[in-house]
Amino acid sequence: MTHILIVEDETRLRKDLVDFLGLCGFAASGVATAYELLQVLAVGPAPDVIILDVGLPDGNGFELARKIRETHSCGIIMLTALGDSDDRIRGFESGADIYLVKHSTLREIEAATRSLLRRNGSLSASANGNGEQWLLDGTNWFLTAPNHRSLKLTATEFALISALCKRGGTCPREDLMETLARPRSTFGNRHLDAIVSRLRRKIEDRTSLPAPIKVVYGVGYTFTATATML
Repeated sequence: MTHILIVEDETRLRKDLVDFLGLCGFAASGVATAYELLQVLAVGPAPDVIILDVGLPDGNGFELARKIRETHSCGIIMLTALGDSDDRIRGFESGADIYLVKHSTLREIEAATRSLLRRNGSLSASANGNGEQWLLDGTNWFLTAPNHRSLKLTATEFALISALCKRGGTCPREDLMETLARPRSTFGNRHLDAIVSRLRRKIEDRTSLPAPIKVVYGVGYTFTATATML
């Protein structure tokens, strides 16, 4: 599995990056200091990509990038608050492949990571979106396909997919109807089938992939791919 090492002394950002990249199919880990980075490089195989902060408490990211380049061929993404043109030039001259400022979103950082891995020829099939990993954003109600195309879900659509993903197998029709029914309303099999049919078309139109929602005749519906809830 593709290994991404995050070198960042800001605890929250480091944890967010490790968690998010892990959900995206990478083996992600993090360290907080230059010393820890050098220890990782000394004792085992180098990561495929290092996401490197410039302002570490015990080291300078520009100097660290030069040291890494002397002995390792891994990709380097600099992630820093220094956004001036001179800083960016210095970053590239020290060995960075990509230079990002810290207001970049997690998805922008992920996209930069995948771009660099493709450039280096080290992106695995699963991490490249060729696997069956789908992401369900429980805060913003987005469903993201393995090819990174996303669609905004309605409340009913989100409730349906959440129920299917949490079930981990076939979800009976009765359970789905109970989940989706509104108070003082009639909700039957035909209503459920109509919602599923519209959602499947919506997924396929927005992602250009087959919708991973399948009917199990006489029982209910199932989500046939691997899904992770954010």
